[in-house]
Amino acid sequence: MPFPDIDPVIFSIGPFAIRWYALAYISGLILGWLYVRRIAATPPANVDKVRVDDFLVWATFGVILGGRLGYVLFYKPAYYLSNPAEILMVWQGGMSFHGGFLGVIVATILFCRRHQINTLAFGDTIACAAPIGLFFGRIANFINGELFGRVTDSSWGVVFPHGGPLPRHPSQLYEAVLEGAVLFVLMFLLSRSTDIRQTPGALCGVFLAGYGVARFIVEFFRQPDAHLGFLFAGATMGQLLSLPMIVIGLAVIVITRRRRVS
Repeated sequence: MPFPDIDPVIFSIGPFAIRWYALAYISGLILGWLYVRRIAATPPANVDKVRVDDFLVWATFGVILGGRLGYVLFYKPAYYLSNPAEILMVWQGGMSFHGGFLGVIVATILFCRRHQINTLAFGDTIACAAPIGLFFGRIANFINGELFGRVTDSSWGVVFPHGGPLPRHPSQLYEAVLEGAVLFVLMFLLSRSTDIRQTPGALCGVFLAGYGVARFIVEFFRQPDAHLGFLFAGATMGQLLSLPMIVIGLAVIVITRRRRVS
């Protein structure tokens, strides 16, 4: 099927333009914030709504700064070392989920220390909302025609504007489903368990492992970054970055459950 003709720019007024990509970030942060407020009001509460409102600013900076620096360091370190002025040009594209994730972790730790909040318990709440942002972000990737999949010879495929004449897997939509919708439902169902809610860190572990598995699977359909290609043992950068998330996530689940039992 041909790529849907969707303008990446929603509307513009003079030099000011609103893009789907920016709207995705804004939507993810706002809906995630509202969802965290709802969870925070559900016993056992670990933070009040005022603190949740305060954290929105911290999370925004964590996502943007971490996502940009992650892209610079993980994907194009040599290029940005030669062109340092372009590091701040986020409007030109180039964000890393793994970097944004680390940015939010740092923001969460600093925020919880400052306000004397249980970091693991609050992290569980944030983890439940994270798939919302992932879903909107991947939809925006599809609209922009970026991060598309590998060439497919099946009847299911999309001819992307910058992907050549052959149909490719719409891997952005696969990621939206697995990393966004499926992971959100899983986190939602688990968060309804009182036992899990009373085990600080368990939901963080589930999110880490769940995202890592979802991303690792989708990478088999996603086109590797042109400047990186296939790396160690034919793996992509996305897979190599996801493996530690799976291992750490499973370790966190095991450790928190053992502490709960003891």
